[in-house]
Amino acid sequence: MSHDSGGDSPAGPVTAATERLIATAATLDDADLAASSLCPGWTRAHVLTHVARNADGCANLLAWARTGRENPMYASRESRAADIEAGARRPAADIVDDLRITADRFVRAVMEMPDDGWERQVRGGPAASGDPLPGRRVLWLRLRELEVHHVDLGTGYGPADWPAAFVRRALDETVRAFGRREDVPALTLEIDDAGVEHLGAEAPVTVGGDPAELLSWLIGRSDGAALRVQPADRLPALPSWL
Repeated sequence: MSHDSGGDSPAGPVTAATERLIATAATLDDADLAASSLCPGWTRAHVLTHVARNADGCANLLAWARTGRENPMYASRESRAADIEAGARRPAADIVDDLRITADRFVRAVMEMPDDGWERQVRGGPAASGDPLPGRRVLWLRLRELEVHHVDLGTGYGPADWPAAFVRRALDETVRAFGRREDVPALTLEIDDAGVEHLGAEAPVTVGGDPAELLSWLIGRSDGAALRVQPADRLPALPSWL
């Protein structure tokens, strides 16, 4: 059986990313968590609380895929925001415990999944407002949250630390998604050792560089200073990633 996350276990890459994130979080004290993250308006405590609530939300989707009974990630946008705001006020030790407990709950949900559940359709987003997706894709959504938000902590884990397999898939997915949007400027992307991608038919700007650096810029996690751009002017402004 094949799963989106790859590895020996369906949750293998997710477990490894979780362990890296928790190891980082465990080094932070209350003052560290009160400092700003790379997510506008959020402290590090907000980011880590969001990651924990996302684990619960993803476990809800897996329960939906397992049973066929609707079980949204979050009851509403308002309750999701309120839970993050309240959780961000907790001591560092409580936040780290929350990360561990919810991560274990997610892994249990993965292990309980019958084979046919991985293909059952669910809907992400608050109040099941998102597009339909198969249960197996929940593993990828969880991995993406872990890797991107680890960078958002701004504690030294950066795009260069992302596993190559994650970068390849996330970059491919981001390029394809941007290619379907009308708010993304026309671009030619020269991905080192991986070829060329075109966003828009007549691309006046070519941006090149390391895959992880390109991904980081496309999803708004870096200013693109390490990238090549032709004409040698400035990088085009990008819309929000998600």
